[in-house]
Amino acid sequence: MKLKETAPAFRLMKENDLIEVMEINELVYPTVWSVSFFKQQLRQTDSRVNIVFELEKKIVGHGALMKVADEAHIISLVVHPLHQKKGIGVSMLSVLCHHAVDMGLKSMTLEVRKSNESAISLYKKFGFSPVGFRTNYYSDTGEDALIMWIHDIDDPEFLMKVKSKQRIKGDL
Repeated sequence: MKLKETAPAFRLMKENDLIEVMEINELVYPTVWSVSFFKQQLRQTDSRVNIVFELEKKIVGHGALMKVADEAHIISLVVHPLHQKKGIGVSMLSVLCHHAVDMGLKSMTLEVRKSNESAISLYKKFGFSPVGFRTNYYSDTGEDALIMWIHDIDDPEFLMKVKSKQRIKGDL
């Protein structure tokens, strides 16, 4: 008997997802956030959006944004190494952008390792622009972070760009 494949899906992260989320982070990052940090993020539902992407009932990516005044700060966007370069990161960023707009936010920002060229390229495709650096931002390596911003995310042109980027449809 062949098992039926389940459709890919975006959904809000739950506490019982943290084991899989931590496993992905340990594969991608030299230093990872603690489980207690993630639990704290999940409790702050008024100012945080934490999503996961599932493929065949297995979490293969997650992302998060934090509301600060009228800005969305993307604090995490991670895809399992075996599933990178398949459009999952693009689609997760699209979902986070939609959430930011739905929350009535006006701008988005993020920090990214200055050596992470593929992530920087992804963010630029969405219209994020580099505006500066945070020196020695990453304590594990002392690497600088590139600060990127996009403004006027409620502009119809931005919304069309985001919609055109989402490759994977799923629930949320």
